Amino acid sequence: MAFDKAKAYLQQYGLESHIMEFDTSSATVELAAKAVGCEPARIAKTLSFKVEEQCILIVAAGDAKIDNKKYKAQFHTKAKMLSFEEVEDMTGHAVGGVCPFGVKEGVKVYLDASLKRFECVYPACGSSNSAVKLTLEELEHASNYQEWVDVCK
Repeated sequence: MAFDKAKAYLQQYGLESHIMEFDTSSATVELAAKAVGCEPARIAKTLSFKVEEQCILIVAAGDAKIDNKKYKAQFHTKAKMLSFEEVEDMTGHAVGGVCPFGVKEGVKVYLDASLKRFECVYPACGSSNSAVKLTLEELEHASNYQEWVDVCK
């Protein structure tokens, strides 16, 4: 189960106590914000894209949208999100629970500058009814990110 894998992954960093599980869905930014009790922008959504047949994840603020020109300038290709069917196979997490923790080998994680206005954010934790409260420093450490990018509006 992806939640268990993400939880075990976060335990390596001593962050398991930051994990929250809900009785309701947190599969969308709006639902997650309601479950957590925060503004939607603080939900750190993880978007999955294909670059040269490889999967990359971009963690962005809940109110941010991909800017196609910025994306192309950064990754030298058009922004192409994974299809619903590809997401779980390529990331290790199902739609609604995609997060940068415990992902499949070879998946590169990027953090978007839209997150930098917050001290702490709430990414999913591998399931459609979970989140984890992290400072940006904890997110950097636990996500094993490649670099900060600026690819959102």
